Order: sequence, then structure tokens, then C-alpha cells
Amino acid sequence: MKIRFGILPALLLAGATFGAVAQQAEAPQPQLWSPVTHEVVQGDIPEIRGIAADHVLPASSWTVNQAELTGLDTLGNAQFNADLLLFGVFGVAVLFALFVMINGKAKLTHGFSGKLVPRWSKTDVTVHWLGAIACMGLILTGLVMAAGRFYLDPLMMEARWQGLINAMVAWHNFLAFPFIVGALVMMVKWAPKQMPEACDLAWFKSCGGYLNFGSFKGKHPDAGFANAGEKLWFWCFTLFGLILIGTGLVMMFPSLVSTKDAANLALVLHLVGALIVGAFSVVHIFMATIMSEGGMECMVSGQCDENWAKQHHNLWYDKLSRS
Repeated sequence: MKIRFGILPALLLAGATFGAVAQQAEAPQPQLWSPVTHEVVQGDIPEIRGIAADHVLPASSWTVNQAELTGLDTLGNAQFNADLLLFGVFGVAVLFALFVMINGKAKLTHGFSGKLVPRWSKTDVTVHWLGAIACMGLILTGLVMAAGRFYLDPLMMEARWQGLINAMVAWHNFLAFPFIVGALVMMVKWAPKQMPEACDLAWFKSCGGYLNFGSFKGKHPDAGFANAGEKLWFWCFTLFGLILIGTGLVMMFPSLVSTKDAANLALVLHLVGALIVGAFSVVHIFMATIMSEGGMECMVSGQCDENWAKQHHNLWYDKLSRS
């Protein structure tokens, strides 16, 4: 009997102890080797890399003095910035398509001669397509990163959106390196052929001979190896391309800058550069593939038709003929 009465209190004590341990295990406890830290983000740049708009940061008792934050800590309306980038690509494409429909193509006055003239080397063609294909990929993935959370995220399941945005970020980072190589080679190698000439102003006054109405119709202004429009595109691409490269590297490797303001400035400049390069790229593609008859051949084979050279780059063709 003594043994039975001794077992009962032991069982009750063991049950109480097990219940206490189980209750303690239910409550999540921080690991001793992994200290808990608090992160507060207030008045920061709007997230543009795909986090859904309804995600809310945990509340915190910490406060930030808004008066001490600089103007770079906010970009305003994030959706407005996303819409601006979308217009810079798709809006400009629609406007230029309408222009081509109304104005028509810039056709060769005397048609194709069938005689090809060397214009670009194989190296030029290679680095052009290396940079161009990477640039197009960067524009498309960048648009998804910037505007996808407003237009794609609401239409997709959360898991699929997470997978899509992660893939876009990975491809954007990957394509940055072939773009850097192609762009830098083009900037250095082609710069001597893009210097201003006396004929450039007259080229702009006659709109390059691409207008098919009024007093502009049938005009073919003088131009050297590169006309004034191509020079404008080259130097715009060089300036804002370098900005995109520099700021992109800062965002990929944040340790390159030491202050938050510097990182914020890099993001602002990256958005500006993306808008300008994106819009100019659309115009460049339209001019090469649709607007200028015979223009695409230059960057496919590196050669151009003789009549195309005479009509669009007569000064360069004259020098080439004499040599």
C-alpha cells in the first residue's frame, strides 16, 4: 500500500511538470545564439522590386524625426514612377507607330542598287548585338520589377508572383554584365565617329529628310558617317548608359557607398537613366527596322546598300569612294 500511495503523487508531479514544459514549448522563444534585432524603415524610398503594395512592416515603438530626412528619402508616388517608365517604352512605341502610319517610311529614292558597301566591322556588329540584346532584356525585366506589383501581382497567385519577381531580379542582375561589356566597347570604339560636324545643324533643320510632307518631302541633308540624329542617340546613350552602369553596380553591391543618401541618389538616377535610355531605344529600333528602308542591313551584315549610303550618309560615301 505504501508503494501505491507513493506512486500517485509522483505521477501527479510528473504530469504537472510535463504540462509546464509543453506550455513553454508552445511559445516561440528566440535562440540564445541568434539575438533578436529590430529594423525600422520610415519615410524610405517606395519599394520598386516587387513587394506587394499591401505588405505592412511590423509596428515599432521607435520613432524617426521626419525633419531630419532629406529630400532623397522619398520618391513620391511609386505608381506614378512606374507608369512613367511604362510610358517611356510602350507609350513612345505607340506614338512612333502612329507617326509611321501617318508619315510613311523613308524609302530610297532610287531603290536598292544591289551593290553593298562595307560600313561596320564584325567586331562592331558583335558588340552592338551583345549590348543591344542585353539592353532589351534589362528594359523588360526592369519594367516588371518597377510596375509589376501594380499590374501583374493583383492578377497572380502570391507564390507565382514571388517566383516571377525573383526570376526578373536574377535575370536583370545577370544581363547587366554583358550590357556593361557591350556598351563600354561601343562607347570607346565609336566615339571618334560621333563628333559634331558643320552639317549637323542643317540635318536637324530638315528633320533628317524623314518627313514625307510639305517642304520637307524629298530632302536628303548632308551627313558624314553618322548623321546628327545618330550622334544625339550615341551621346545620350553614353551619358545615361554610364549613369545606369554606375548606379546599377551600387544597387547590386551596396557596400560601394557608405551613406543611405548615396544609395537613394543612385536609385533616383537609375530610374531617370532607365526612362531616357528606354524611350530612346524604342525610337532607335523603329528608325533602324521600320522607318529607314535598308537601315537594318547595316547591323546584320555590317554592309549597306550603295544607294542607302548616298542618300543618308553622302559625305561619308564620298570619302569612301575617293579612298
